[in-house]
Amino acid sequence: MTRASPFRSSRRRAAIPRVATAGQAWRGITVPRAERSSVRARVPVHFGRFRTSGTSATGSDECTATPVWTFLCSVEIGNFAELRRELGVAAAGCLIAEVEARVASAFPTARTHVTGRASLEFWLDGETRADADAALERVQRELTMSAGADGTCRIEPVLAGAAARAPGADEVRLAEAAEAAAAAARREQRIVVYDIEVATGTLDRLGLNRDLAGAIARGEMCLHYQPKLHVRRQRVTGVEALVRWRHPEHGLIYPGDFIPAAEEARVIADLTLWTLDQVIGDQRRLAKAGHDLEIFINISGQLLNDAGFVAEACDRVRSMNGRIGFEITETSVIRDPDTAIAHLREIAAIGVPIAIDDYGAGLSSLAYLKQLPARELKIDKMFVMQLTSSNRDPLIVRSTIDLAHAMEMEVTAEGVETQAALALLGVMGCDMVQGFLISRPVPFDALLDFLAAEPHLVRPIPGKGAFNQPASFWKRA
Repeated sequence: MTRASPFRSSRRRAAIPRVATAGQAWRGITVPRAERSSVRARVPVHFGRFRTSGTSATGSDECTATPVWTFLCSVEIGNFAELRRELGVAAAGCLIAEVEARVASAFPTARTHVTGRASLEFWLDGETRADADAALERVQRELTMSAGADGTCRIEPVLAGAAARAPGADEVRLAEAAEAAAAAARREQRIVVYDIEVATGTLDRLGLNRDLAGAIARGEMCLHYQPKLHVRRQRVTGVEALVRWRHPEHGLIYPGDFIPAAEEARVIADLTLWTLDQVIGDQRRLAKAGHDLEIFINISGQLLNDAGFVAEACDRVRSMNGRIGFEITETSVIRDPDTAIAHLREIAAIGVPIAIDDYGAGLSSLAYLKQLPARELKIDKMFVMQLTSSNRDPLIVRSTIDLAHAMEMEVTAEGVETQAALALLGVMGCDMVQGFLISRPVPFDALLDFLAAEPHLVRPIPGKGAFNQPASFWKRA
């Protein structure tokens, strides 16, 4: 007897409160087993067999030329344990088959292989390196789905891959690179694709320095936005802008890979001013759509000591009357604290809110903290992601919240991914939260869809009285 799909289960359980996402949710879509078998029968059976027509890596049905890239991609159900508790063992065991069916439906010529109860791999061909990013982004959209009897559960996929030029790609190196990318994706909570042409798994800094010079003019830079939820008001009150580089050869490159190169190439000021202009324009579009939100951008420590940049940035914010905030890290102040603090005070004087980012991850100093004209302190995700399973992290987070409030700063917790962490942060008095539980970083149009969705918030947080416990309680948490 065939087990029922978990997406059509009639067994009601306590619901996980739904958080709407920018992606389009789907539910109850099941590919029959017979059809799955026929789909797999059409898939190439060995590595290196390239198609000359059919579905491309991006999922289109156009005929394509002989591909020059091969991709090994992995998909994991990141919140499998939570879904198993919610749906039950039998229903949760069907989830990976549903995921495999979705991947096979999106890419009929892909070779899929279930590698575990919550993971699978698939091989795909493409014409450009960017096809791997496009394919995984499509998988992410396809898997933004609801499950359970009332559709309130949600799959959170962890997506990664490795790319190699074909034919003749080294299968072993490709598999090792895919495993390393999957580990990075779990750690960094984003799509990660490694190119095995780069031996170290990192991008060539000299090549990036060369390419960065014209990247803005060529239109290769783009912005993604991540909402910040106010815990007590239960609504989005701010957004963080995150720059991305759509490199024509390497695909989507994240800031951690190219910001150091931008600093070395001395183009970080141009890149930040471009980001500022784009954000001001998008903030106006948000206001016209009825969402008058502050948007924060990240400022490199190198720029805090640049008087010319500070003056230009202040002029642009004043002239365009944008509701813009700046995020800085404490370590960015250490290079030249007197100059940096003076410039930050100049920025704060024109009404630009300052947020201290990644607090606790670097050399946190109370001496600098009391001098910075900051309005907001953001607790680094390394303390938040283990909040409900660590003995010390709850103590650190709660004391940090109390310290910030005593200094008249609001507190944002980064990396919030579970309802349990959100509830605990709420009773600790955290003001705002940011993380995948609310939304991943998304393009501007998807942000508009997210903000327009109702309801897009999570369950109300219990009153503080139920959790107003002494420090000894948090040691046992």
